[in-house]
Amino acid sequence: MTQVLDIQGLTKGFSLHHLDKDIGAFAGISFTVAAGEFVLLKGANGAGKSTLLRTLYRTYVPLAGEIRYLSNHGPIDLARAANEDIAYLRRTEIGFVTQFLTARPRVSAEAIVAEPLRLAGWEAEAALEAARAALQTFGVKPDLWAAYPTTFSGGEQQKVNLARALILPQKLLMLDEPTASLDAAARGALVARLKELKDQGTAMIGVFHHPDDVMHLIDKIVDLTPDALPQEERADVAH
Repeated sequence: MTQVLDIQGLTKGFSLHHLDKDIGAFAGISFTVAAGEFVLLKGANGAGKSTLLRTLYRTYVPLAGEIRYLSNHGPIDLARAANEDIAYLRRTEIGFVTQFLTARPRVSAEAIVAEPLRLAGWEAEAALEAARAALQTFGVKPDLWAAYPTTFSGGEQQKVNLARALILPQKLLMLDEPTASLDAAARGALVARLKELKDQGTAMIGVFHHPDDVMHLIDKIVDLTPDALPQEERADVAH
């Protein structure tokens, strides 16, 4: 399999200037992710799982280490890449899924989900049809498709969020607790979609509130618990 991501010696911490104090998040993290490989991050609360995902996505800048990513345009170190390059890769190759939807006022659910397709050059009606199919897959009722997600419950907003985030295949996808607000049916739809993306070659790194839901998809586990040995291990699951 083609190696998509090679993380070496990644270290992140935060400076609390008002307390004149530095807090470490993680240090010396190293692992690789190949095309079609699913990596689970595990560790206790506060171990830095979500911080690691945000560092890989470059929401945070690491203190040390390398994030070597094989983009469609060649290799690039995400730890040192220009902000313009990061923004371009986010639009075209790298996805990030959280448990929260930042819904814009007076924009319908179907328009929010269709937007990535429109930006990728799809015709308006075809994008809307695909968006409606994605909303239906995640269990959003048809009478809500034209409604504004700002009025939805947290669980319904998360379904819209997932439909939008997963409607286009990405080369690299990061998932931060995407199942936290979902019912069992929506979790099943999510797992089915992740299986499709995995089979299509998407590399995925995730933190899951219900890890058993995706355990049959996991290829590798990275344990962020301090002093955990081994840090990186193959998942002992049957595929």
